[in-house]
This record gives sequence, C-alpha cells and structure tokens, in this order.
Amino acid sequence: MATPALHTLLPFKFQQHFFAPSGENGRSSDQTGASGKDTVIEVPLGTVVFDCETEELIADLTVKGQYVCVARGGRGGRGNTVFKSSTFQAPEIAEKGFSGEERKLLLEIKLLADVGLIGFPNVGKSTLITKISNSRAKIGDFPFTTLIPNLGVLKSPSGDGIIIADIPGLIEGAHEGAGLGYYFLRHVERTSLFLHLLDVSLKERDDPIADYETIWKELIAYNPLLKEKTEIVVLNKIDLSIPEIIDEVKAHFQRLGKSVFAISAVTGDGIDLLTKEVMRRVQAFKTVSRAEKDAASFSESEPEKIPKVAPLWQNIPEKIPLEITKQAPHVFSVGGKSFEELAARLNLKYPDSFRKFMEIVENSRLNALLIKHGVKNGDTVVLLDQEYSFFDYSLYEEEENEEGNDQVTDE
Repeated sequence: MATPALHTLLPFKFQQHFFAPSGENGRSSDQTGASGKDTVIEVPLGTVVFDCETEELIADLTVKGQYVCVARGGRGGRGNTVFKSSTFQAPEIAEKGFSGEERKLLLEIKLLADVGLIGFPNVGKSTLITKISNSRAKIGDFPFTTLIPNLGVLKSPSGDGIIIADIPGLIEGAHEGAGLGYYFLRHVERTSLFLHLLDVSLKERDDPIADYETIWKELIAYNPLLKEKTEIVVLNKIDLSIPEIIDEVKAHFQRLGKSVFAISAVTGDGIDLLTKEVMRRVQAFKTVSRAEKDAASFSESEPEKIPKVAPLWQNIPEKIPLEITKQAPHVFSVGGKSFEELAARLNLKYPDSFRKFMEIVENSRLNALLIKHGVKNGDTVVLLDQEYSFFDYSLYEEEENEEGNDQVTDE
C-alpha cells in the first residue's frame, strides 16, 4: 500500500521476504479455525511493482492509500464432517487446504516531481535547484557530482509547493547504461514539465544545440512518449558568455517553437522570470488534471479500506495428469505437480484419505500410462514413499500369447 510516510525502498534491502500468517486449525464441535490475517506492506508513493518472472507490470502506486493484492492466500481444508453421508457415517478423511500464492517481485521507485531538470553534467542543474528552492544539493566542478536525484520545493504565491527534481547522469548512451542515466532516466517519466539546461559559456560544452539534440535522443530512446512533455529551454551561464552566442542559440530554439529563458544560476540573472513561468505552467497542468484526480478511486485524505480478498480454492479433482519417470532399469516413479499437490492436500495419515487419493490416481489411468512408458510385469513402481511390483493382467495375456506363438514356430 502506498504511503507518504516512506520516501525510499531502502527498508526492502534488509527485509526481502514477507509471509502472511496461517489460519488456525479446525476446532472441536465442527468449528472452523480463525482465518489468517492479511500482511500489508507499505511502500513509498511512486513505487512501481513488477513480476520478476514474467516482467509484467502489476501496479503503479502513485496515490496515498492505493493498494494492490500481489499474492492470495489459500482456503483452509475441510474436516471429516464435510464428507459424512447416509452411507458414510464416520469418515476418516480430511484435507490440508489449498496452498497460497508465492511471487517474486521487483520494486522500482519513480520520483513524483512536477518539474524535471535535465541536461548534461556540469551545466548548472544543482546550482539552479539550490537557487530557486530549499534544496541543499551538492555542487562541484566535475562530472557526476550529483549521484542521486535531488529534490527541491519551489513555493508559489498561493502557498503550494512545486517539486523540482534534478535528474543526474544524462550523457550520450545513458539509455544503454552509460554514466548514471540508466538508473535515473525512469524519474523523468512522471514530471509534467522539463527544464532543459544548456551551457552557453562554451567553456566546458562547446555546442549547446548539439547537447540539446543528444539529450533528447537519449530520452526518446528510453521512452518515445517523453517527447509529449512540455519543455522550457534554459540557457545557463550567461554571465560567462557573450551576447552574440546567447542571441544565436536563443533564436535557434525560438524557431523550433520552444520557450527560451537566458539565466545565470550563480548571479541570479533571469531567474525571477523563469520561476514565474515554471509556476504558471505547473499550475495550468494541475488545473487540467485535478478533475481526473478527484474522480480517481482513491482519495488522498480518506483512503479506502483494503477489502478482503477471496482465498484461492479448487475442488479436489476426480483425476489428474501424472508424470512417469524411469529412474533405473526396471524401476519407474509416479509424480508430477498435480500428483504432489493432491498428496499435499489430502491428509494421507487417515485411511479414508489415502483410499481417496489412490482412487483418484487410478482414475487417472495409472496402469495405462505405466505400460505406455514401457513398464513390464515385475518391474518396480515407486509411488510416494512406497514401492510395489507392477502387474497388469492384459500384459500377462500378451506374454502368454507370445510364448505360445514361439512354441508353434519352434515345432
């Protein structure tokens, strides 16, 4: 279940296995034992849940109180009273219940930010987020100073907080794992607005237009839907540049229909105009999406109570698929998933339960399957932890006929 009380998936590094408790055993006087309690695991907002085996997306938990059932428990077994009848007054038979589900899950977290700062390392993203918000991002003059996404909150005049995320590690080849981009590209998916920072000082990056195209090539390679995001192009480090270069780069992006702002994150030049535009864009986006959020199934203030999920159950079948394995010359074993599940469900210590088990196995054409796999009379068959010598009368008749034919041939 999603909760704002958690902010990272770090707790799952130290605890990776979770079990729901079993229900109680049946009681005397035909009473059913109490059901086991649900195990609810809390995760941060923005957690994405995948099935490790199938890579299926199970849930994307973005709202407080949102939940998903990832594994269902099994229903408890039935006691001997259920099997009573007019001709079977005291049955010695019982079931052990139906096994619950086991799943191996992969959890990922995607930041829930309104604005994503994108651009090459050292273009001034950390400096800008520190300047316009309450972030205390680490700033340094070397690539990959930022090793984790930094979050800052920009306060709007209405008092609302606009969350800004500094997305680190974007370089050429990021979508293939180069740099740190492979780990952080997923965080850009949830933002409503991109601030694309470009260095126009030409001291470290000599072609801001080429940088812009490279970053977008990586974003689209990661997720083509990102091109639908609203974007503001920010020309940073104007205090270290010259007007001719600034005007040339600005004119290029204006011809592309982009909103362009020229700033200096260090001196603060142009930042006021930029922040006003950011607030205007984000508020417009929130206004459009507010109606959708209000109609959502989950309320942030009053999360729904998690409903009871029906346990897994399947009636014991009249016949099952069997698997025959040759263990050694003249030695064959009976098994298979359905065979093992049936043996686990029927409490074989009771005579009637074992009799029911063998009846189902025989209904499943056991002898015919053994003969099909080459079993001969006198061969050993392993069934559960028991062994017996196989004998089938039809095979005996065939052997008798073959011996008779051999004698006629000899004469």
